Amino acid sequence: MTASATPAGSGLPLTRDEALTLLTGADLLAVGQRADAVRRRLHPDNRVTFVVDRNVNYTNVCSTRCRFCAFYRDAGHADAYVLGYHDILAKVRELVAHDGTQLLMQGGLHPDLQIDWFEDLFHEIRVHFPTVRIHSLSPAEVVHIAKVSGMSMEECLARLQKAGLQSLPGGGAEILVDEVRREVSPNKIGWREWAAVMRAAHALGMPTTATMMFGATERPADIVEHLFRIRELQAETGGFTAFIPWTYQPGNTELGGETASGVEYLKVLALSRLVLDNIANIQASWVTQGAMMAQVALFFGANDLGGTMLEENVVAAAGCTFRLSIIDIIELARGAGFTPARRTTTYEILQEY
Repeated sequence: MTASATPAGSGLPLTRDEALTLLTGADLLAVGQRADAVRRRLHPDNRVTFVVDRNVNYTNVCSTRCRFCAFYRDAGHADAYVLGYHDILAKVRELVAHDGTQLLMQGGLHPDLQIDWFEDLFHEIRVHFPTVRIHSLSPAEVVHIAKVSGMSMEECLARLQKAGLQSLPGGGAEILVDEVRREVSPNKIGWREWAAVMRAAHALGMPTTATMMFGATERPADIVEHLFRIRELQAETGGFTAFIPWTYQPGNTELGGETASGVEYLKVLALSRLVLDNIANIQASWVTQGAMMAQVALFFGANDLGGTMLEENVVAAAGCTFRLSIIDIIELARGAGFTPARRTTTYEILQEY
């Protein structure tokens, strides 16, 4: 079967070969139209959603030293930090003051932060801010916390959940092909460990998102393999609420190079919508693409604009500093002809605008 033999709306999943043909040889607008048809089928309400959130980076100390990252610092570096509980709680308080509902807390793999540090913090957040969902820690962080705490990943995850962790973001996926991972982040967990954390989280009833950073050193076939590995894991567990592809930002990084073009971003986004027809939501990455490209992405398969990101430091460290207010996001969606809607982490609608 050729790629063109699987028409939009047929209900037949793409094969890896068909997906690769679409990525490397098909017309951008044709792939976009197919993705838009899937988006309209899955979201006939014409809504574009977003969540009011904050990304608190609790530390920039990281032993992984990924070559694509401009944020991390070695322990002992003049710019290295670990936020105290008081500072983190103040940031959450500000989030609540903005009617925020999601705390995205991520940092580096700090050699000295064991599980009790996170348990005590999550407990404090849960007690003082019960309306905030703790949507925090990447799979790599979970594996690292377990290791430095001398326990299994599964026990670590269960304890974090008991302390207040409610869902996991899908960070640290990069490309789920170990050959690529060894090139861009040789000290980070492999793709099977990433998937194992997600599988364990889903078994505990914790929903997660999944991401993909592309445009660094991977081949088109690696992008396709990443998408199908996410698709297959979703078929097994059903635990992914959304998929977020975003482009590598080379500024201030060891890896260097150039970022993917807008055309490449839209093609990958559209292909994500076509391959991942078993994941309900695809997010447009205005944080890396800016408002106008995010608006265009709504016609290439995306139905969600992610979070308002009252704070974001990791991508900003690479020189990418797009900012949008709640009003900006509402007007962006409305200007494209959609109904903007504020949601929870798990996509319950809180308010339409």
